[in-house]
Amino acid sequence: MHRPYDIITFDCYGTLVDWEGGISRAFMEAAAEDGVRLGREEILAAHREVEPRVQSEGFRTYRDVLTETAKRMAHGFGWAIDHPRARFLAESLPGWRVFEDTNEALSRLHDAGYRLGILSNVDDDLLCGTMRQFDCGFELVVTAQQVHSYKPAPAHFVVAREKIGGDRWLHAAQSWFHDIVPATALGIPNAWVNRNGDAPGENGKPDHEVGDLAGLADRLC
Repeated sequence: MHRPYDIITFDCYGTLVDWEGGISRAFMEAAAEDGVRLGREEILAAHREVEPRVQSEGFRTYRDVLTETAKRMAHGFGWAIDHPRARFLAESLPGWRVFEDTNEALSRLHDAGYRLGILSNVDDDLLCGTMRQFDCGFELVVTAQQVHSYKPAPAHFVVAREKIGGDRWLHAAQSWFHDIVPATALGIPNAWVNRNGDAPGENGKPDHEVGDLAGLADRLC
């Protein structure tokens, strides 16, 4: 089969890794230790509101972003915790599980001749913990720690383009806000891995839309 791209880069958390499950489990378990009961949906709703605000306040490591986010979320739930206690969220990240289809789909793409990469809003050491769960290697990795910036800012994509050069590149991601919009703005072909069946937002135009990573492998292999 003719390969339409030479390299595929992926957002990691939300696309390859179940970040919603990881965040909600970490919060529910930590809160339960302090006698506080929280539900998955209220945790995820608060996270979607708080984390972008923390990231917009100036660059800090993602470990610090997660800790500050956890602290503010907990206070919003009426669960007062200090900074050291709020580290539970960052400490849980390397254990967040990959989606069931991730490794098989990545292996299919790799075996079909695609080179693989990751563009992630994360620290290098936290990503290293996650990398142990993948069966395939990634030849290109760009993190927030490396570029001192968080998507949807363009730095991840600019650095990736410098490294990829003129090779045919597809970026695949679940987040419309963090990935599809900036990739579209920069003219980078992109695939929306719409795991949650969300309605499309504004200012993005994916070249492909699939429901999961297996669907992307079906389309490209």
